[in-house]
Amino acid sequence: MNFDSGESRFYKNDENENLICEITYSIADSSTIVIDRTYVNDDYRGQGIAAQLVDRVVEMAREENKKIIPRCPFDKGMLERNSSLYADVMC
Repeated sequence: MNFDSGESRFYKNDENENLICEITYSIADSSTIVIDRTYVNDDYRGQGIAAQLVDRVVEMAREENKKIIPRCPFDKGMLERNSSLYADVMC
């Protein structure tokens, strides 16, 4: 899925501009991104969208040579369960 980007977030709306999914983050310092929240509308859960959102932030972190601190429980669990894939961006 291709996500739109906004101020400190990646998201996707449906054709009626209803929010399908969103991940929000903040910049802690020049080398660290903090993932604050991941949301997927109930109608779209179970399709791997939340994982795609996390991967989008990971992609951004890699491009900017930054580390990630996951504050959202979903994100933290995903990064820890797949630590071999994300070791380069984990704090």
